[in-house]
Amino acid sequence: MARPPKKAVVRRQPRLAAKQSRKQNSEQKPESAVAASVVLPAHGEAKRELVILTGLSGSGKASALKAFEDLGYYAVDNLPLELLPHFAALVAQSMEITRAALVVDVREGQRLERFPATLKDLRQQLDTTVVYLEASEPVLLRRFSETRRPHPLGREERVGEAIRAERKLLDPVRNVADILIDTSRFNVHELRAYVQNQFKRESDGKGLLISTLSFGYKNGIPLEADLVFDVRFLPNPHFVPEFRKLTGRHPKVIGYVGQFPQTREFLDKVTDLLLFLLPHYIHEGKSYLTVAFGCTGGQHRSVMIAEEMKKRLVREGYRVKAHHRDMPR
Repeated sequence: MARPPKKAVVRRQPRLAAKQSRKQNSEQKPESAVAASVVLPAHGEAKRELVILTGLSGSGKASALKAFEDLGYYAVDNLPLELLPHFAALVAQSMEITRAALVVDVREGQRLERFPATLKDLRQQLDTTVVYLEASEPVLLRRFSETRRPHPLGREERVGEAIRAERKLLDPVRNVADILIDTSRFNVHELRAYVQNQFKRESDGKGLLISTLSFGYKNGIPLEADLVFDVRFLPNPHFVPEFRKLTGRHPKVIGYVGQFPQTREFLDKVTDLLLFLLPHYIHEGKSYLTVAFGCTGGQHRSVMIAEEMKKRLVREGYRVKAHHRDMPR
């Protein structure tokens, strides 16, 4: 029997018992060779997490995985169940990957019966969250009709029968899920925004990658710039002979440009503006933002301002990289 449409919901199952179990198990010797090879991060290192995305075909797992990728998660689609412990071990040991999201779905077939036991082992080694996506049968039928894609269980059965068979196969996974999301009322963009909103705390809402870019107006405005600020009103070090061959990264140039009251006032005002704008850009799902500062040649003033703005935003917890398009190499 088809399940009636439901509102988009998120239900989190209690994890207290699981956390207590992991605490007790952490004091015991790991049972498997894979588990024994995992080295947990030391105190003070970044928290390591694994999100397993699963659920019905057509419920939006691919879109949800993209949303996690936009939040900074290392994303993997359709990882075989047998490789899950190995992948978790890699995440636990990696110097570069601290958060990962992957998809496990009905293509695993009867092996899904082993998912609860595999998940139990994973949680002894890594903070693991299972997110299960589903939708009503009428919605899934409509989505398959619109995309004209066959159901993963094959072409020999009607789509409705395949959906019901898939629900049965995924029951062991659904029963151990931490978060259940009904996507019946979501389109692709709404689902991605919803997932990002639910998990943005994992990046402290600051997963946006910001570039502070310096450039020279004589070479044109950068096409990639989202925001452009003209700093040619500041005194130009180019006309001071001892600074002419230096750049805005040299301490003498930094001191010279930074000594003027208008420099400090400009930096303060632009900082306030960006701190107002950035949360709104993040809320709208923006992944990258380029803030460009231009002077005449792109060697002194714009470089100094771009570097200083990077420092200020980093202190606020944002991910920032400084680039200098026209600065001499």
